[in-house]
Amino acid sequence: MIDVLYEVMIGTQIYYVSKDGKYLFNGKVYDIDKRQDLTTPKTEKVKAAAIEAVGEDNMIIFAPDKYEHTITVFTDIDCGYCRKLHAQMAEYNEQGIAIHYMAFPRAGVGSPSYNKAVSVWCASNPQDAMTQAKMGNEPEPAQCVNPITEQYQLGKELGVTGGDEIDSVAQI
Repeated sequence: MIDVLYEVMIGTQIYYVSKDGKYLFNGKVYDIDKRQDLTTPKTEKVKAAAIEAVGEDNMIIFAPDKYEHTITVFTDIDCGYCRKLHAQMAEYNEQGIAIHYMAFPRAGVGSPSYNKAVSVWCASNPQDAMTQAKMGNEPEPAQCVNPITEQYQLGKELGVTGGDEIDSVAQI
C-alpha cells in the first residue's frame, strides 16, 4: 500500500513518486468523487506557458485585423495535412482565428524539411514564403539566426509526434 504520493514535474511532464522513492507512476490521477482529471489541467497550463514564452516575434503569424482566438500550430512544410490546413488559412482568418506557426520538421534538424523551414523563416517575407512552400514550391535557400531548432525541440518536449496525423495544435 502507498500512503503518500508526491507530484514531480520534469519539463512539461508530471510524474507521481511514492514517499519512499520506491515507486514512480507515469499517468493521470483522477479524483473519483469529483470525476475529475487532476493531471491534464496542470500539464496543459505548463505547455501553454512554454508556447507563450516563445513569443510572437519567433512565430510566423497569419491573423486577421481582429481576432478572437489564437491557435499555435507546430508545422512541417512537407506534411500533406499541414498543407491542407494552410490552404484553408483564409477561412480560419475569416472566422476570427489567428494561426501562429512554429516549426516542427518531422525528419529532424538538418533534414530537407528543416532546411526549408530555415529558408522560410529567413525570407524577406516569411508569410509569403510559407504560403509558397506549403503550395509545394521550393523556398529560396536562405540562412540567418532563427528559432527552428528550438521550436523543434520544444515540440518534442510538448509531445508533438508529427506522424501522418494533422499538425499538432495547442490552444492558448
